[in-house]
Amino acid sequence: MGLGRRLASHSAVIFAARLFGAGLTFLAQAAIARTFGPVTLGGYMLIFATVNILAVIIPLGFETVGTYFAAEYRAKGEGRLLRGFVARAYINVAIVSLIMFFAGYPVAGLFGEPGRIVALHWAPACLLTLATGMVYVTSSLLVGLKHPFAGYFADSLFRPMAIIGAFLLGLLGATTEQSFSILIWGVALGYFAIAIGQLVFLLLALREVPTVVPARPREAARWWRFAAPWVLISLASDFFFDIDLLLLSNQFGHGELAIFGVCTRVFALVSFGVAAVYSVTLPDIFESEAKADRVGFHRKIGDANLVATGLSVLLFCGMAAGAPIALMIFGPAFLAGAGPLVVLCGALIVRSAFGPASMVLSVNDRPYAALPAIGLGIVALVIGNLLLVPPFGLMGAALAALASISLWSAAQWLTVWRVAKVDVSILARLMRPRPAASSAPIG
Repeated sequence: MGLGRRLASHSAVIFAARLFGAGLTFLAQAAIARTFGPVTLGGYMLIFATVNILAVIIPLGFETVGTYFAAEYRAKGEGRLLRGFVARAYINVAIVSLIMFFAGYPVAGLFGEPGRIVALHWAPACLLTLATGMVYVTSSLLVGLKHPFAGYFADSLFRPMAIIGAFLLGLLGATTEQSFSILIWGVALGYFAIAIGQLVFLLLALREVPTVVPARPREAARWWRFAAPWVLISLASDFFFDIDLLLLSNQFGHGELAIFGVCTRVFALVSFGVAAVYSVTLPDIFESEAKADRVGFHRKIGDANLVATGLSVLLFCGMAAGAPIALMIFGPAFLAGAGPLVVLCGALIVRSAFGPASMVLSVNDRPYAALPAIGLGIVALVIGNLLLVPPFGLMGAALAALASISLWSAAQWLTVWRVAKVDVSILARLMRPRPAASSAPIG
């Protein structure tokens, strides 16, 4: 099967699973809003936004580059190096999680409303952070080992099931506070069990990579050189809206936060369909780089961009028509988010059109070069929120996010062009004729 057809078929399966899981999550969140009120849902979203951000930090960036190194070591048959990388990643998760649990509580209250909410549910929040960090690491490794379904299903299917089960248990509580506590504990325990199961699958998959090739020296330094900047890159890209929710917690009440939070979750679902395109082709792209196949490397990036941008346009049109229907599930108050949701989905087209700039910088051993663009985007988000939220409310928050994503996407594209002399945008694919595969060296 050609790459284009495999991209479409595998991405469709992953996206369908994500869509089903998101449907379960939306049902749970809608049930929380209708049963306990939008204010409770706002607190729930603040906890999960904080957990998501902390979970990205505890592996110290190893989850963000796991796909790259797993694909490289699998392609070269370097099982010893792969096992060393896996061990280092989980050691990071264990050590940082322990530090967070014992040292984080005294300072949680210094972070405003998000810190106050998390401190009230400290033990389950820490357990949920540990489980989420484990899943991030395991998923990235499984994708690199060409097990994308096993990599994504833990988060896309099984976590929503855990949330549904926890919500049903929470209905047994005598008060709203007790029900909420049961809900958070239920999700934490359920997701930790899922993380352990996925880890077992990874250990079995590692046996597919032979260990006869001796380990190369000084690889650990290379891991850290790639991983360290990707902590910030991943936070700013994959968890952009979790950061945004925490920033907006100082400008919005819990009710408005719940509405904007639902909009960002819908956007996350839509953007996952595009991310699935890149996840399916990442191992092939990394293999081309490892084998010094320059033409194949650029062709595969171009194909992925073409599919991703086309899918972004289709999803934008779908959201423009269906946003009110989707938001009405949560209650009439959430219809205020229909316009902002469409604006957010416009950012997806912009991001897809500029291409996977951060990934190409890492392939060229220049991941740090992406950081100025990331910083520019975050500064633009903060300024945009301060200027646009007071007069325009939810729409102002959406416009600030759109401006931030557009600015940093353009800046990253320009960085790749200057550093690697590569145009990773959709324009390069549309203007360049598609050549046959070649083994010409990269460099």
